[in-house]
Order: sequence, then structure tokens, then C-alpha cells
Amino acid sequence: MLDSMFLLIPLSLLFVFAIAGALWWAIFSGQFENTNKEGESILHDDDSTNDSEK
Repeated sequence: MLDSMFLLIPLSLLFVFAIAGALWWAIFSGQFENTNKEGESILHDDDSTNDSEK
């Protein structure tokens, strides 16, 4: 049981640091700057179809 803890604790710490790094990158690279734009883009989407293309 103790041998598995020597493997699981470093792996879990590695995952925590990887997730924290990804969140840090997302925040400081501007991923969350304009969250309303993508939500409103579906409302302004042109869904008209052209019968001549078929």
C-alpha cells in the first residue's frame, strides 16, 4: 500500500501543476477577455440557405 502512495502522490501533484499551468496560461493569454462575444455570435448567425447550391 505504501509503495503505491510513492507513485500516486507525485503523479497527482504533477496533474495539479499541469492544470494550474493551463489555467494560468488561459487567464493571462486573454481567453476570458470577452466571454459574451461567443455567446452572442450564435444569435447573429445567418442561417439562410441558398437553394441553388444544392
